[in-house]
Amino acid sequence: MSITTTTHLNFRGDARAALELYGRVFGGDVTVVTYADAHAAQDPAEADQVMWGQVVSPDGFHVMAYDVPARLPYERGVNAFFVSVRGADADEVTRRWTALADGATVVQDLGPAGWAPLYGMLVDRFGVTWVLDVAVAHEG
Repeated sequence: MSITTTTHLNFRGDARAALELYGRVFGGDVTVVTYADAHAAQDPAEADQVMWGQVVSPDGFHVMAYDVPARLPYERGVNAFFVSVRGADADEVTRRWTALADGATVVQDLGPAGWAPLYGMLVDRFGVTWVLDVAVAHEG
């Protein structure tokens, strides 16, 4: 048996744009179901917002997202979390870092760290904190 961890991101009106960015950065398929698609729009102004969405890439990247309706509390960036993306190939991690860094605030530049050949942290233009690093091959 195996399990996977999928990060679920909360937005207010930006879920579609965020999913499209992550789809471009990580590849794979973007799926979006709006409140209107699900016949669940309580506010007509939110009908085209994302009730459920995800990006799934062939190499294993998976993230989900939705737009928190106005009737529920939401404060961007208050609930702290990191999305950790780890890969074995430095060029691939660097390519994805560069794409995510567009419009982002870099917390820690991508570079060598004590636990990884490359490590970096940034907050993307949607307020999501990302940690990207290159995994160290373990002898075994």
